[in-house]
Amino acid sequence: MDKITPKAASRKEDIISAAITVFADLGYYRATTAQVAAQANISQPYVYRFYNTKEALLLAALERSWDRILQAFSSVREKVKPEDMETAFTEAYKNVLRNFQSEILLQMQAQTIQDPEIRKAMQSGMKRIRDYVLSSFQQSGYPEPEERTTIFLAKGMLCNIALAIDMDELMPNHL
Repeated sequence: MDKITPKAASRKEDIISAAITVFADLGYYRATTAQVAAQANISQPYVYRFYNTKEALLLAALERSWDRILQAFSSVREKVKPEDMETAFTEAYKNVLRNFQSEILLQMQAQTIQDPEIRKAMQSGMKRIRDYVLSSFQQSGYPEPEERTTIFLAKGMLCNIALAIDMDELMPNHL
C-alpha cells in the first residue's frame, strides 16, 4: 500500500476544502469534480487519485464537517464547570457557524439527498453529535439530559436555517 506523503496529505485536505466550498455554493448535484479541481488549483485526475467518485468526496467532506463540530465541543468540554457545559457548547457551535459556514450549508444540503450512503453518513454524524452532547450532559449531572440534548440540537438546527436563509432574527437567544 502506498504511503501518503505530507505534501499529498496536504493536497488531499485542499481537495476536501475545495469540495466543501463548491458543493455548498452550487449544490452537490450541480457541482462537478472539475469545478472542485479548479477551486483547489489542481487537475481533475488528481482529485480522482484520492477520491474515486464524487460521492466519496462528499462523504469525506461531510466527515470533516461532523469532526469539526465534535472538535469544537471537545475543546471546551474539559475546560468548563459542569453547570456551564451547555453554554460552552453553544458558544463553540456559534464559532463553527461563523467560521465554517460552508460546512454547515453542506450538511443541510446533504440532509435532503436520498442516496443510501450519504443518508447513512448523515445519520452517523448526527448520532455522533447527539451521543457526545448527551454523554456530556449526563456526566455533568444535568437534570433531564435527554430532553436537554434534544432541545440543544433543535436550537442548533434552527441556527442552521437562520444561517442558510440569512435571517438572524431566527437565531435562538441561547444559541
